[in-house]
This record gives sequence, structure tokens and C-alpha cells, in this order.
Amino acid sequence: MAEPDLAVQPPSLLADQVFASLRTAIANGELPAGARLRVRDLAARAGTSVMPVREAIRRLEEAGMAVRVPHRGAVVRGLTHDELLHVYDVRLHLEVPAAEQGCRHVDPGTVELMWQTHGRMRDAAADGRLGDALDEDEELLRTLYSRTGNQVLLELIEGLWRRCRPYKLLGAAEARRNDDDSLWSHQSALVAAAAAGDGAAAAGITRASLLGARRRVEASLAAAR
Repeated sequence: MAEPDLAVQPPSLLADQVFASLRTAIANGELPAGARLRVRDLAARAGTSVMPVREAIRRLEEAGMAVRVPHRGAVVRGLTHDELLHVYDVRLHLEVPAAEQGCRHVDPGTVELMWQTHGRMRDAAADGRLGDALDEDEELLRTLYSRTGNQVLLELIEGLWRRCRPYKLLGAAEARRNDDDSLWSHQSALVAAAAAGDGAAAAGITRASLLGARRRVEASLAAAR
């Protein structure tokens, strides 16, 4: 796990750094499913107090990347094929129509925000900052889906993103190992569809990207067996 530069900094910034470091370690397999997240060990390794580590672990739990296990404490959450299928099935049901409906209400300002986010996503992906790239990808989609005006729909989708973040990180790591750019290439077509108000195209792009992501993670899970 890469150790951040932990000079004297505010506790919130330390927690951000520890969280980013743990998230990267989970994404690259350094902290595999089932690994215990021992607060004192992680604090000693990071060179900080236990408080930022506890906060970072809490964020991992909120993101669905860690769970509490009786008598063991926090551990990296395991990944299962069944959960993968179930989560992506629900995502397909919600996000495909959200993309189509969102396109009906975009304006030039919305499109510009999406292009800006797209640029940050591509930069993060090129730098190997997979967690940051996924954050920007979700922000791009959030911008589009928010144009539906349905806050309940958006909250449900965001909950699914948190639930499947470990799978998305696994798929992103798999794509990077295989020099596969498809994970980050469809977004430009989605923004173009939004700019044109083409809901049908946006729906098709979203469906194809979700199915591709699911296949990528399935392959990675199969290889790990």
C-alpha cells in the first residue's frame, strides 16, 4: 500500500489520504477480500494516529468496500458472482431510462459540465488513479441523471454505485492490466448524445457500457477462483 506524505495536516485531510491509500490497495489486490483492517497496524504503516484510520475505514464501509465481522472487526468485503449479477441487473433497470430521460432536459451548461468531468476522468485514468477516475465517471452520470428531476431515482442509483464500487474497482484494475481503454471511451459518445438530445442513443450507450462492465468483472472474478 502506497504511503501518503503525512506531514502535520488537518485530521480530515489525513483521513482523505488514508482512505485513498486503502482504496487503492483494495483495487490493486494488495488488500484482498477478507483481509482484516486492523486500525493500529494501518496507523503505524501510514505514520499517523488511529483517528484518521478509523474515519477512513468508516468511509470504506459506507462505500461498500469493507464490512464488520463479529470477533474480527472491519474486513475487506468479499465479492460474489451472484451479487454482481443482481447489482448490475438493477443498475440496468434504473440507469438506462435515467440516461434517456435526462437527455430530454439537458442544456448547454449541463453539456459543458459533462465535458469538463470527462476530461478529469480521462486524466485520472491515464495516471492510473482508478478510484478518482470512477468518481469522475459517476459525477458525469450524476450530472446527466439529475436532469430527470427525480431525486429519489438519483439517490437509489447512488446507493447502487456505493454497493458495487468494489466490483467497479476490480473491473477497472482488470482493464488497466489488459490495456483496455473501453471502460473510459464510451463517455464521450454519451456526452455527445446528451448534447444532441438523443435519448435513445444515450440509453443504448448506457446499456452497452453496463453490460461490458459486468462482463469485465465476471472475467476477473473467474480468473481469481
